[in-house]
Amino acid sequence: MFFGGRAVSLLPIILVICLTSNSDILPVVEAIWLTIPSSGTKCVSEEIQSNVVVLADYNVIDENNPDHIPTVSARVTSPFGNNLHHNENATHGQFAFTTSEAGNYLACFWKDGSHQQDAELTLGLDWKIGIAAKDWESVAKKEKIEGVELVLSRLQGAVEAIHGNLIYLKDREAEMREVSERTNARVAWFSIMSLGVCIVVSIVQLWYLKRYFLKKKLI
Repeated sequence: MFFGGRAVSLLPIILVICLTSNSDILPVVEAIWLTIPSSGTKCVSEEIQSNVVVLADYNVIDENNPDHIPTVSARVTSPFGNNLHHNENATHGQFAFTTSEAGNYLACFWKDGSHQQDAELTLGLDWKIGIAAKDWESVAKKEKIEGVELVLSRLQGAVEAIHGNLIYLKDREAEMREVSERTNARVAWFSIMSLGVCIVVSIVQLWYLKRYFLKKKLI
């Protein structure tokens, strides 16, 4: 089927409709509520593949004292430890980046030093990844699409995201299987070498004892 000069496969669309029949067209990204302790750090992590857009908003919530909301510091790091976002003395903030390597991306939050003695606080984190972080209103205006065609474009994007995740999981499984097979081979060789050393030591001990007994004329 063709829409706007582009071929759209019905099979993946039907699959996505079946998977999302009990929800909206695309999975809804809801905020995560984090309890920041009076001292220490609260972190959340997400395993993300490379070349994926990440968009997040966070804000401190204090219903008991809305006029004097405590501030927090935030830091987001990549799997290789690169600093992607850093903010201090903030009651709210946001970060956006495109992943350059696959792995666990870590977002950590902690209370600022001036509020260390206060009680723990609540922080809302709205973390969007991939297709969920895409601005579909801008896409619709740019490509001049609406209605069913916009819905199909969103579904096509969801299918591509699912396909990319499946390929990523398949590659990770292959890497883990290769590491496991390599480890098993090394363990097998180590076991064989250990058995060989034990046999050689036993033979040397028997030879030494026999020589000793012959020398002492005990046998």
